[in-house]
Amino acid sequence: MANSAITLSHVSKVYANGTVALQDLNVVIHQSQFVSLVGPSGCGKSTVLRLIAGLGRVTSGTIDWGISQQARKLAFVFQDAALMPWANVRENVRLPLKLTGMPRKDAIPLVQQTLALVGLEGFEKSYPRELSGGMKMRVSIARALVTQPNILLMDEPFGALDEITRSKLNRDLLDLWYLHHWTVVFVTHNIYEAVYLSNRVLVMGTSPGRIVADVIIDAPHPRSEAFRMSSAYNEYCHKVAKHLAFAMGNPKNSILQF
Repeated sequence: MANSAITLSHVSKVYANGTVALQDLNVVIHQSQFVSLVGPSGCGKSTVLRLIAGLGRVTSGTIDWGISQQARKLAFVFQDAALMPWANVRENVRLPLKLTGMPRKDAIPLVQQTLALVGLEGFEKSYPRELSGGMKMRVSIARALVTQPNILLMDEPFGALDEITRSKLNRDLLDLWYLHHWTVVFVTHNIYEAVYLSNRVLVMGTSPGRIVADVIIDAPHPRSEAFRMSSAYNEYCHKVAKHLAFAMGNPKNSILQF
């Protein structure tokens, strides 16, 4: 079995107003896994990401790392691309390197390399207002990848995109993950997206937020469009949907309702 990257042990999160966002969460995420979190709104998916990223404190329990602090490099991609409107694509992607104090002459080759990685060569001087939604998200992903992370946290990055653009970015992200062996924790409401991308799908329930199922997606990589059309894919989607329906207290729901 692969070495663990992130271990959440009995993690609970209670906000100041008394809301129990997470209760007794126990999850081991292994190095180089692609793990998706799915569940209804308010079940704590984004809270899990923020706690892993150190953007909040657990109320109880622990988050332990199988990667030393020196070797650990995290990057976070949010649902909103949140680009600086006054800066072009190159400068938006360079921002994390600039904040670390890396000289421009050293940063620009890394920026160019990363832009090529996400298919944005030729758009270096474009401004956010000139880009489509999908291209803006590519810039946001490039801004995360330019730091050369080994752990990538993604909070519904494709949720606001049309289905064609979303499908294309799914394929591109999966190709990049397969090439670079990142550990990815990916939040989505979309069962079909989760099954296509992941090694594992963690299904969460709400009130309080908790893991109700851990579904292993035992399909080989790289994955082509043929996988989306396969009976195995449909069976995995149905399995995840069934767990989600029970978590929401409506076991008769069909997969088409999610």
